[in-house]
Amino acid sequence: MPKTTDIATFAAAYEAGAPVVDVREPYEYEAGHLRGATLIPLGQLGARAGELDKNTTTYLICQVGQRSLRAVEALEAAGYDVINVDGGMSAWAAQGRPIERGPEQRPGA
Repeated sequence: MPKTTDIATFAAAYEAGAPVVDVREPYEYEAGHLRGATLIPLGQLGARAGELDKNTTTYLICQVGQRSLRAVEALEAAGYDVINVDGGMSAWAAQGRPIERGPEQRPGA
């Protein structure tokens, strides 16, 4: 069974600096995302999984939690420590939590 967490539990981990991967498409990410989230669209996850640290718990988020759940299932099977954010960005925004707009800002880019 894939690991899943609610928004409140995720928010505490996020605020403590836990890594977050957004598996939505770039246009969705640009419309509203979490500050510091890494964008890896679900379709690219297989090729880019090596960007994740297998020894660090990473949270995966999408719009409502379905794509990120599929991503968690695949990454867990490959030995990654990942957790799905149930409700995704929709639940995050519905609680009035902060979001940023615009393209991904990669360090050093």
